[in-house]
Amino acid sequence: MSTAGSAPAEPVPAPGGDSPTATDPLARYASPFLGGPSGRHTRGWAAGTVRVVVLVVAALSWLLLVVRQLPCRELPGQPAADRYQAMCYSDIPLLYRLRGLVDGATPYLDAGQHRVLEYPVLTGVLLELERLATVALGAPVGPGLSDQEALLAADQFMGVNVVVLGLLFGITVAAQVSTVPGRPWDALMVAASPCVVAAGLVNWDMLPVALTAAAMWAWSRSRPGLAGALIGLGAAAKVYPLLLLGPLVLLCLRAGRRREAVTTVLAAAGAWAAVNLPVLVLAPDGWTEFWRFNGERGAEFGSLWYVLSLAGYPPPHLNLLSFGSLALLCAGIAALVLLAPRRPRVGQLAYLVVLAFLVTGKVYSPQYVLWLLPLMVLARPRWREWLVLTVGELVYFAAVWLHLGGWLGPGNGGPDVGYWLAVLVRLAAEIWVAAVVVRDVWWPHHDPVRSPGVDDPSGGVLDGAPDDPLRARLTTRPPAVAVSGVPEGEGVPIERVLERIRSGSGQNGEDDRAGG
Repeated sequence: MSTAGSAPAEPVPAPGGDSPTATDPLARYASPFLGGPSGRHTRGWAAGTVRVVVLVVAALSWLLLVVRQLPCRELPGQPAADRYQAMCYSDIPLLYRLRGLVDGATPYLDAGQHRVLEYPVLTGVLLELERLATVALGAPVGPGLSDQEALLAADQFMGVNVVVLGLLFGITVAAQVSTVPGRPWDALMVAASPCVVAAGLVNWDMLPVALTAAAMWAWSRSRPGLAGALIGLGAAAKVYPLLLLGPLVLLCLRAGRRREAVTTVLAAAGAWAAVNLPVLVLAPDGWTEFWRFNGERGAEFGSLWYVLSLAGYPPPHLNLLSFGSLALLCAGIAALVLLAPRRPRVGQLAYLVVLAFLVTGKVYSPQYVLWLLPLMVLARPRWREWLVLTVGELVYFAAVWLHLGGWLGPGNGGPDVGYWLAVLVRLAAEIWVAAVVVRDVWWPHHDPVRSPGVDDPSGGVLDGAPDDPLRARLTTRPPAVAVSGVPEGEGVPIERVLERIRSGSGQNGEDDRAGG
């Protein structure tokens, strides 16, 4: 019972794990629409139950995505909707025909009269397995197919991809549930994301996304060899997972975990080579197509360089400018790793390094948000940041299709300023989240994952590891003060004392109301 005018009791986390309505301000404000925030006597949900709930939400999101794609389905005698106006464009059925898969060609090895597949090898392996499954299900195949038969075969191929990519999305969400112990509900930000409903079937990016999510899970379970192998496989499907090796190596060096760093790198190199070497030996020209294509492409949709080109300021020496900008950002991230008062979390650096790659890249395809989403949830699991990123990405997602369809440009044929602004809105949202992550790294008491006694729950071998003695001698350590319960003559860093004080005053690792 409460007296009139008294403040309501502060929600508290459920025992055994994080309760978003108790610790996340936005979730707490929205909770009255879902029955109210968790109370002091909430028993919490079992981990298995949370996993089932989140996977059910993920399945519903994927079903909604499939329904959203139906207007773009091409069948004989049934004209499809304009793929740009309906915003249901997909590379999958188009490339099935344009890269010779409908003729029975194996990617890289026998493209025939068609262009060689311009994707990394593991993506090509996935396409070949899906092609074989499509043929086994009765789809017509061969170079002499009629247009109607080719449409039917491409539609069946799309159906196979709906199932396969949906399973990969389920793997991504399942890994996300288990990566950060005590925070299973964070995976709901991936499972229920409108970005997945928008872009999940644009391309085959769910393969490297699932491998990256599995790698982060393996690392959190202190299995660097498995994590490295999964990173290597992810890099064999898309290059971006390879970027995770840099932060992991630097964190291991700062923590004096050199053996784990070497194990991770060697496992990644071995897995990548195991997939790539056979194709390199059998079809060197096919293997190099991906690298040639990306080296020769210019500034394309979604990139800052593309906006500058449209505005009449095409950047010179684009490759040098793009890679140079990425190198500078990576150097800044490395400095953050080495100079931060407290060793950053793995998830924080993963988001920062992949975002650096995307911001400086020559193209930003609409589905690239799938790369960022799981890493953003690991870096900054707050619904506010999720909402900012989601709005920015959806604004861009709508604008790119309207731009391609010619609906955003002014009637007088002038520059498509609306599209430029959409790109800048997306970049601003991504960078804003990055800025909050950097703040959390430098002032860890803002970090929603860290709390008294919690270092990096998904850090695996890094969780709770002390800094390397050499690094400790080269940096200024916070003064130690005596604390009750600590043996005489020993001390703890002052930030630990402050964390205990915050914990005692009801702050659970972060105060978004005061400092967010």
